[in-house]
Amino acid sequence: MSAFKLTEHVTGYTFGEPVDTGIILGEKTYGDHVLPVKVEVRDGHGIISFALTKYDRVFGLGPNLGGINKRGRQYESYCTDDPLHHEDKTTLYGAHNFFILEDDDVATGFFIDFPSRIRYDVGFTEMDAFGIDIHGEDFTLYIIEGDSLKDIVVNFHEIIGKPYMPPKWGLGFFQSRWGYETENDIREVYETFRKEDIPLDGIYLDLDYMEDFKDFSLSEDRFPNFETLVRDLKADGVRLIPIIDAGVKMEEGYDVYDEGIAGDHFVKDESGKPYVAAVWPGKVHFPDFLKESTRAWFGDKYRFLTDLGIEGVWNDMNEPAIFYDETSLSEGIEAAIAAKGENLGVMPFFSLRDKFQNIGNKDEYYRRFYHEIDGKRYTNEEVHNLYGFNMTVSASEGLRKHLGKRHVLISRASSIGMHRYSGIWTGDNSSWWSHLDLNVKMLPALNMSGFYYVGADTGGFGGNASGELLTRWMQFSIFTPLLRNHSAIGCAFQEPYAFGEKVTDYNRQLIKARYSILPYLYSEMLKSHEDGSMMFTPLSFEFFGEEALQAEDQLLLGEELMIAPVVKSNARGRYVYLPEDMVLVSFKEEDVKMWTAKAGVTYLPYGLDDLKFFLRRNRMMPYIAPGRSVKDLSMKSMNIIGYVETEAVYTLYDDDGTSYGFEDGKVYKTEFHARREEDGEIQIRVTNDNPNIEKVIFTLMDGDENSITKEVQV
Repeated sequence: MSAFKLTEHVTGYTFGEPVDTGIILGEKTYGDHVLPVKVEVRDGHGIISFALTKYDRVFGLGPNLGGINKRGRQYESYCTDDPLHHEDKTTLYGAHNFFILEDDDVATGFFIDFPSRIRYDVGFTEMDAFGIDIHGEDFTLYIIEGDSLKDIVVNFHEIIGKPYMPPKWGLGFFQSRWGYETENDIREVYETFRKEDIPLDGIYLDLDYMEDFKDFSLSEDRFPNFETLVRDLKADGVRLIPIIDAGVKMEEGYDVYDEGIAGDHFVKDESGKPYVAAVWPGKVHFPDFLKESTRAWFGDKYRFLTDLGIEGVWNDMNEPAIFYDETSLSEGIEAAIAAKGENLGVMPFFSLRDKFQNIGNKDEYYRRFYHEIDGKRYTNEEVHNLYGFNMTVSASEGLRKHLGKRHVLISRASSIGMHRYSGIWTGDNSSWWSHLDLNVKMLPALNMSGFYYVGADTGGFGGNASGELLTRWMQFSIFTPLLRNHSAIGCAFQEPYAFGEKVTDYNRQLIKARYSILPYLYSEMLKSHEDGSMMFTPLSFEFFGEEALQAEDQLLLGEELMIAPVVKSNARGRYVYLPEDMVLVSFKEEDVKMWTAKAGVTYLPYGLDDLKFFLRRNRMMPYIAPGRSVKDLSMKSMNIIGYVETEAVYTLYDDDGTSYGFEDGKVYKTEFHARREEDGEIQIRVTNDNPNIEKVIFTLMDGDENSITKEVQV
């Protein structure tokens, strides 16, 4: 083991000869540092053990099942395509090996830099033990210190780098469905949104737009006028965002396949030939994204889309997902032939069934193909969690090169480090109330891992959403930076207008509210990019006490808001824990109302026809009038709501919304300041360098429900 300091707050301990994952940034200063935790390396594994007291909490581990506190469950860090997220699942699409262990006295952050499987047993097998099983001997363990939970996160973000920042239009509303099969379907969706007066910034295109599921191709039959379609919708502020998968169809004459073979860009099998697996197109090869030359080649292929006017992409099936490979398919077919005419007992039948039922994404597949890194060959299993990461690096660099401006990019598979290049959606969830609840609890851990442009498939991808579930989910998703309604072919349609006039009106008003608060959300993303702070924070990161720890379906957003969505069916409201006095806001278009809410547990009536959240004491929040898309929004007249007992300041961050100028500090900052004097009068001050803001209207409350409205020209 060798030890080093990376920053004042971060110490690293290297075991063996780890692969350079590219996750950690900064210069190492080697020295003699004592390892503060028990780490053993034996039998090809790294083992880390913690004793847990009954007060210890574990936060983090990215997009996983369970609560915000990860105690009491087992987890696997190994990017896996598994769309049915039942309670007994241990691994999903992301591999985020950052967590914080906290008791009432001290908190410490840990990051394990290792590209393959890690198993976590967080008080599951033994309630007072936390065990970590690293499936390899070559890894680096980072210990991150800080004065608070939030400080630890900021100090971790300092060593992993700043997050991806989408263009401003990326915070608009997006509609998607696997099953929009033709350009007429796309136009019908677009026209219905406009007819129903529902704001829209984009439509995601699933596999349907491709020819035979081939990357960087178009179906001439289903999308004969693709470039015209892109141009027509973009003129009205609506962009198309097509999907790209990891597998490349094996087909001579198909340019991506031919170039991949000629350029030696595909992963190899044991014999050194391109590995053959099957996904949507049938038999495919996988680009070796761990090679720089392959990333550059595949990234350049995105020009096929950008030349057609495309400014955003989503990368899918990049765990990589595998339906079957030739070996397993042959074994299954041979077993079926041998069983023909036999009187199969239960165990032989189960064995035969499993050869087909469990043929997808088998662990053995990832031991059958290889990557080459710095002249050394690794099985995919050994570096598995870097695959989706590096596919997204390829896409990001290609889009940036060919567009010259910010793009929307999201990925399904993810690991820490990829946060510098794209956002993520949380994968193929289901139209279950439990998955709405899970969506709430995932967000802080995603922020802890450095991902901010995040969101779930609102309404659920698989299964059939009800109008009630969609509306409740929308009431929460209004606050997530990525807002996409996405569903699967064969499931019920769940567009905002799919459930009749009443539900359409609910969702229309909610989506308009999203566009009203969009400047606030965009500002908070820019702040997080600048200082590494979290957007979505558990109450327990800010407030002490058992009530804050247990209130896992409530989140703080920025420093200003607390959101408390309804996550159960047939509910007319919910109980809410207020750790301090706040103001309850009912946010309806042209009808924003505020009431004082006292600290403690209270019942919150919350109908489907409303959007409610809480404004914290001595805090303010900006909003504007909604528009049909982000390009229609105007910040000339800015509204500020606030709860001001003594003094409140809010700084609104903004920029041009499309360029990379923010990376060099080219950000507008408008400071709104309100101070209540001893006589009750409120003094207002606005310091502004944003040329788009001309007028500010303040509506401020005190703790006694006294309200004042003031208008300021800037």
